[in-house]
Amino acid sequence: MRLPRRPRLLLPVAIALVAIVALFFLFSGIYTDYLWFNAIDFMPVFSGVLLTEIVLFVIGAVLMVGIVGGNMLLAFRTKPMFGPAMFGGASGADRYRMALDPHRKLIFLVGMAMLALFAGSSFAGQWQTWMKFANGETFGKTDPMFKIDVSFFMFDLAFIRMVLNFLFAAVIISIVLAAITHYLYGGFRLQSPGVHASRAARIHLSVLLGVFVLLKAIAYWIDRYELVFSERGFVHGASYTDVNAVLPAKTILAIIALICAALFFAGIFRPGGMLPGVSFGLLVLSAVLIGGVYPLLVEQFQVKPNQQGKEAAYIARNIEATRQAYGIDDVKVEQYSAEADPAKVQQAGDTSVTGVRLLDPALVSNTYEQTQRIRGFYEFADQLDVDRYPDANGKPVDHIVGVRELSGPPEGQNNWINRHLVYTHGYGIVAAPGNKVDSGGLPDYDAKDMPVTGPLTQTTGLKESRIYFGEHPNNNEYAIAGGNPQRPQELDYPETGGTGQANTTYTGKGGVPVGSFVNRLFYAAKYGEVNILLSGDINDNSKILYERNPRARIQKVAPFLTLDSNPYPAIVDGRVTWIVDAYTTSNAYPYSQSESLGEMTRDTATDRSRVIAQQPQDQVNYMRNSVKATVDAYDGTVTLYAWEPDDPVLKTWSNAFPGVIQPKERMSADLRAHVRYPEDLFKVQRYTLSRYHITDAAAFYSGQDFWNVPNDPSQGDRNIKQPPYYLTATMPGGQPTFSLTTTFVPRQGPNLAAFMAVDSTDGPNYGQLRVLRMPSNAPIPGPGQAQNAFQSRFAGELNLLGVGASSVRYGNLLTLPYAGGLVYIEPVYVQVAAGGGQEPYPILQRVLVSFGSKIGVGRTLEEGLAEVFGGEQQETTENKPAEENQQQQPAQTTALATAISEAQTAYEDAQKALQASPPDWDAYGKAQERLDAALEKLKSLGAQPAPNASPTASPTASPSATPTGSPPATPTGSPTASPTATATGGT
Repeated sequence: MRLPRRPRLLLPVAIALVAIVALFFLFSGIYTDYLWFNAIDFMPVFSGVLLTEIVLFVIGAVLMVGIVGGNMLLAFRTKPMFGPAMFGGASGADRYRMALDPHRKLIFLVGMAMLALFAGSSFAGQWQTWMKFANGETFGKTDPMFKIDVSFFMFDLAFIRMVLNFLFAAVIISIVLAAITHYLYGGFRLQSPGVHASRAARIHLSVLLGVFVLLKAIAYWIDRYELVFSERGFVHGASYTDVNAVLPAKTILAIIALICAALFFAGIFRPGGMLPGVSFGLLVLSAVLIGGVYPLLVEQFQVKPNQQGKEAAYIARNIEATRQAYGIDDVKVEQYSAEADPAKVQQAGDTSVTGVRLLDPALVSNTYEQTQRIRGFYEFADQLDVDRYPDANGKPVDHIVGVRELSGPPEGQNNWINRHLVYTHGYGIVAAPGNKVDSGGLPDYDAKDMPVTGPLTQTTGLKESRIYFGEHPNNNEYAIAGGNPQRPQELDYPETGGTGQANTTYTGKGGVPVGSFVNRLFYAAKYGEVNILLSGDINDNSKILYERNPRARIQKVAPFLTLDSNPYPAIVDGRVTWIVDAYTTSNAYPYSQSESLGEMTRDTATDRSRVIAQQPQDQVNYMRNSVKATVDAYDGTVTLYAWEPDDPVLKTWSNAFPGVIQPKERMSADLRAHVRYPEDLFKVQRYTLSRYHITDAAAFYSGQDFWNVPNDPSQGDRNIKQPPYYLTATMPGGQPTFSLTTTFVPRQGPNLAAFMAVDSTDGPNYGQLRVLRMPSNAPIPGPGQAQNAFQSRFAGELNLLGVGASSVRYGNLLTLPYAGGLVYIEPVYVQVAAGGGQEPYPILQRVLVSFGSKIGVGRTLEEGLAEVFGGEQQETTENKPAEENQQQQPAQTTALATAISEAQTAYEDAQKALQASPPDWDAYGKAQERLDAALEKLKSLGAQPAPNASPTASPTASPSATPTGSPPATPTGSPTASPTATATGGT
């Protein structure tokens, strides 16, 4: 049935309109990308990637269509002259041919177009593989088995495999479609007895099958080189079975495949199916017996009974390659006596830990938010960052740093204009020294408020505080800034008086101009937002800012890099700048152990992150911190610096994109002062070193000295690793240095096995990994044991802090070398539920210290250290003779009641100060001092309140009795100082 004339005419018009709309949106994406890359001066990346993708698309499409289409045309043109009749008349294929034949040209063209689209897209998607192959640099190192430069495995092998896979796909599709064509047009028939084929069909299909088997022979030969990535043995890399069974088997199979290919080609000259059948059977049988059964027998009967001896040489290869690939081959491992004698410390006068960072970047995020958010539409990151800034004397001090980012318009005001034209940016950086707090236990800010004030702003010369580019999810949306400078409409910051807000107009060089109708049209199409096209607030000065997250911005200009999950802000040359560590990674380093990047970097910090970093490739066996990247928080300028210029992978990408990566000599001195050793690389290295600190193959096989990264003791029973910590540490024989530190425990047991730190300050020792190995004949308490000791020793005293609506939270448990031993330092916070609409937030109240068998507590670190190292611990009433206790009980009972009453009064005064609007911090600090004095009096009287004790209780006849009849110290569901208390670490 034919369609009426008018619908038949409308159909092509509708198809054309759909095609035009699709092409318009496709072009709008390409055009806006061009504008974006041009605006940030990264056109070589845009043009290089686009040109490469176009060329690869054309090559893939042409090759696929040429091979497949050519074989289909050949099959059609060699159809029998007399059609199906030559095999005895009609068959079931005739009706299919009759239905398809009138439309065969259209079907062929549409089919080839779809095949070209899929093949070209697949080939274009491999642009990185091609670029690495075309621009690869040599490593100057050879693999131990084939004696070929490592670059062959890193850059060339993947490209060869890509071409082989493409040709396999083309030949297989050609065989299938050529066979269908021959069948439809009478080239062969499936009928009894057997298959009847014309000479042309037989020759054609024999050649195609011969080409397929020839490609299989090449694939077998290439498989030999991929044995360096084998996972068959005890470790990754070619094992004993691979070298002595699989390698010769692959060689033999390649030869057999060549013979089979020749037999298929011989079918051209000899009719019948004997030669193809024999070759196919020989290929399958040899693949099963030689390629499968023989290696299995060798593994089962030679290797498994003697695995340690057989695999020793190959384990040694894996150890050497893994240590090189992860950059841990030059780690310094030192034996450390870890003596824990406080008397020696007192004599030595070691003060290296007195300025250690106490503020936990994860816990005090809430404190920053409640005390420095200013307005509800600003937020700080869930986890703040640690950096260094000079104090009044010019000495670098660890600081806890955060930026005040915009979360979006207030509720009820979230319209398009406010969201994209008014609320465009955050404002201000907030920083506080990590080693001290004010009298109320709050961070002692040296950069705060809006506009930013404080001594840090003078020492750093901060000139620009606006945050147009940041980590908050709100930055995933675009902002249109600029506009009319005579009528500024962008909210800058709240102020007192007038309208209650100061407005500004963006004047930065970042962003894409959207004043022209064309640009507005294409961005309206990109975001599906007609307001961009129609709004009268957008003029010739307006710019659209998007891709505003620092990681997303860098990933777009450098898709060949893997980025660290934790960008951090710093004041660099008077501007807030995001610093992001970037890595060159690969999973093709021969003999190196391949692991999941996500699993190696997973710990408390990554679990707590608002957005877990999504990496381009998860399995890696090679990693270098080759690039330091920066993003200006005001104008979005992206700069890439070659931090490890000798890395062959970085050299390869520099060859592919000349001029994109700047030499590190162009980094300013101010920027270099804020460079730090990257977290993700350190986590990968500690994960690897937990096993690969062992360099002897036999000891590695036994695994008796393998380590684990300890679970975070602040997370209770959660099986989650403790994060590494940035802090200033002093390694034995060294000076205080900003470092990244971690600990190890044995695979079985809670004791401390080792302490590791890396110098994180730019200089000659930057990146030097040092491991202090604990003695194996003396147990040194591990982090979990130290946490348990703290909770057992001070449960009563800390619970007195967590009464009422407050709760106790533990901060990051720091481990540091100190005076020949190891000291544990842990801040303890009281999370108060303040009034005035504020959320609960923690305030630093105590510092716990442990050294050997001695532990202490104080309001400051100095007090805690003095309690541990100032002499013998105070004797409690439990240690005194019974007679003396009985004589002192009445007086102690009265004193105990007085102390409890004083503690209760001080606590109530502190709560009143907190619930005032705004909170009265002076009164709170004085109340806390009185509470401290009362608690010290209780402690001196020998009172050890039980975990549920409360100052509201009345004393009993016994001076050490637990007060009864009082409410629980902490509300249900709130963390307490018991072993199950909520506490967090941080980095």
